[in-house]
Amino acid sequence: MLLPHGTVIALVDGQTLELYRNTGTEAEPALAALDSPKLDSRNHSGVSHHSSAGNHAGGLVNEDAHAAAAAEWLNDAVLAHRVEHIVLFAAPRTLGELRKHLRKTTEQAVLKQYDKDMVGKPAAAILSALQDVH
Repeated sequence: MLLPHGTVIALVDGQTLELYRNTGTEAEPALAALDSPKLDSRNHSGVSHHSSAGNHAGGLVNEDAHAAAAAEWLNDAVLAHRVEHIVLFAAPRTLGELRKHLRKTTEQAVLKQYDKDMVGKPAAAILSALQDVH
């Protein structure tokens, strides 16, 4: 995949948002790690899971709230013109939750989505995954 200079690669799981920026060229990308933003994932109002003694959905509530908070950060970054292009990597369930919260302008900034958890992987592994054709 050709990766435009400046593209942000967002790696999201149920607890973490890692960001990289392509500091290389479109044909020869080089990823530089960015500081992870502080997310407020305490707002569970839009999440549809409820915990009880017989239903242990508390972890899912937290994961979904984190995905919503990550989407909110991406939405704000696109609207503020800090991010022009995005590539998303997230586990399938997290990716589904992220999609629910992305605004149209952010969806248009997304070049590619990968249903793969890459959090904690080195930049070389991320670049390799970008080259994998689905």
